Amino acid sequence: MIYFDSAATTLRKPPEVARAVMRAMHESANAGRGEGSSYADSVLIDCRKEAAALFGASPEQVAFCFNATHALNIAINTLARGARRCVISGYEHNAVRRPLLSLRDAGLETAVVRSPLFEPEFFLYELERELERGADFAVITHVSNVFGFVLPIERADAMCAEHGVPLIIDASQSAGCISLDLSKLGAARFVAMPGHKGLYGPQGTGLLICLGDAEPLMYGGTGQDSRSEGMPDYLPERLEAGTQNTHGIAGLTEGIRFVRSRTPEGILAHEQAMLRRILRGLESCPPIKTYDAPHLFCQSGVLSMEVRGKASEEVAEALAAQGIATRAGLHCAPLAHETAGTSERGTLRVSPSAFSTPREADIFCERIIRIARN
Repeated sequence: MIYFDSAATTLRKPPEVARAVMRAMHESANAGRGEGSSYADSVLIDCRKEAAALFGASPEQVAFCFNATHALNIAINTLARGARRCVISGYEHNAVRRPLLSLRDAGLETAVVRSPLFEPEFFLYELERELERGADFAVITHVSNVFGFVLPIERADAMCAEHGVPLIIDASQSAGCISLDLSKLGAARFVAMPGHKGLYGPQGTGLLICLGDAEPLMYGGTGQDSRSEGMPDYLPERLEAGTQNTHGIAGLTEGIRFVRSRTPEGILAHEQAMLRRILRGLESCPPIKTYDAPHLFCQSGVLSMEVRGKASEEVAEALAAQGIATRAGLHCAPLAHETAGTSERGTLRVSPSAFSTPREADIFCERIIRIARN
């Protein structure tokens, strides 16, 4: 199978990931809970250290979650307490939009920064206008999961800092392929990410990097401070109620090590080269419309497209029948499609990974052109 749906999850992992999961299944007990837990404890410590090194944070700032959605819910519910107005980009995933909309009855207003695709300066201009109207916090995705639009997150962070607005960064599509040094940010309070996408870990893993205090979303045992009626008052244990996914975290550790060895810059360059090859291959087929940036710096390894006269789901099914995995529809991000003007029909999304090959890109082009011309 040619797998071009890595924006949903990276199917191909470094072999060390599976080996680490299997070892943890055989050797790890319950972290922080009695005899046999020492190996599990070391797994968690190692993963926190690897993630901290990758993102310029401290290990104690790295909290384990089930996925990015879990992490974003913790972050949003922390900053939403007593808040009246939140500012978000027009490219947010439902993992951001739905938690915010659920708080409408509590009096939280959500202001959307609308800006055209691949125009970062326009986005910053509109962001400034919304921040000037007042905001208690902001949530901004680093990269659109639909279009690969890289939002200028460092400049947005500086703008939020100027206005005294704490920022949540959704790094779901950037973690592992775009460097982000958290030690250089001023407004960022939380950075949320899954483990199963660009960090090449297993599903069921995620990270929330906390650059300030956080309120737990779940309450329960942590293996520590058992006499206390409340959750620990220190991170990351404050956010980690219940048994940890030690097997998944062991795999995630190896995934992060893989990213650090290849470097996010190296992985991004490979993915962008794959997209350039696909774009060149599709130039001769006018029925295919691609949503690509005029400047490479503001698009990651994610590309959306349409085939004139055909539904995106129809094209995806035809490709799947020929052994090519893509993603069609609204991609759990209807807000992004509303912003880009594609909400009525959705798009076909192509997202390679560090393991994709030029030959796979060529086969994809050949087969989608055939579909478009039939």
